[in-house]
Amino acid sequence: MTIAVFGSINMDVTAYMDRLPKPGETLQGREYKLGLGGKGANQAVAARKLGSDVRFVCRLGADDFAKPAERELASYGVDLSLVRKDESGATGIAIINVGEGGENYISLIGGSNLAMDGSDVARARAALEAADVLLLQLEVPLAASLQAAAIVKARGGTVILDPAPAPRDGLPADVLQAVDIITPNETEAGLILGWQPQTLEDGLKAASELRARGVKIAVVKLGARGLAVAGPGVEAIIPSFKVTAIDTVAAGDSFNGGLAHALEAGLGIEAALRYAAACGALSTTKKGASAAAPTKAEVEAFMAKA
Repeated sequence: MTIAVFGSINMDVTAYMDRLPKPGETLQGREYKLGLGGKGANQAVAARKLGSDVRFVCRLGADDFAKPAERELASYGVDLSLVRKDESGATGIAIINVGEGGENYISLIGGSNLAMDGSDVARARAALEAADVLLLQLEVPLAASLQAAAIVKARGGTVILDPAPAPRDGLPADVLQAVDIITPNETEAGLILGWQPQTLEDGLKAASELRARGVKIAVVKLGARGLAVAGPGVEAIIPSFKVTAIDTVAAGDSFNGGLAHALEAGLGIEAALRYAAACGALSTTKKGASAAAPTKAEVEAFMAKA
């Protein structure tokens, strides 16, 4: 059984601050880190660290960021056969400021991620046809992602979409119908639906509205408050795990990687979401993006104590 990831890869430059700066303000940071990021790479690494066999379809540029990105992917055991080099392109980068309590803001330069197209789908067809689960995000062109989704769904696989960064004009119904599971946070749900859920009860209402627009299972994440899920035979609130967060960057990616791993392992949707929530919570207790994703042993020990 395999998980395919069709998406972005970046190198992240992350500055850790006592607080986030105000517009026009310059602050002295405590430290910075350079590491692997991009929602696609983060999700691929998250699933791989849990023990899944992962096939990652992405593009790097031909620049100084490409080699460290490849090295870090390889260090986690992610298969590199579907990593493509754009000889005239630039590797995506993200410039991240992290403040008190792990809050962050991110500036993203897509680079070669934005060049992904049908040719990337074609070269990955065998991996997509073999995938039990496909993870998608919105940091690469949507048209190519939907082509990949169609291949996986035609073979009976499950397609999970993390609708981030969410487009300000929302997502049309045909996109929602093209995936099986969607996992927005409250801000992303607000951009898709036109109103933002504030409470867990709002989350249930939002999940139900997303289902009405065509997605099979809708999961609305509300951070430390927990999450709401609506799907065939299920409508539930799942509480969050309590942790002391120091860096929330890529928590959603660890969540989605954990969800794919749990579904691939045969867990039902509620159990899989609780497992995913543990992955996301644990990732906030470490610094970094891909590097913060927990291992299977860490998740199992954490859930046993919880």
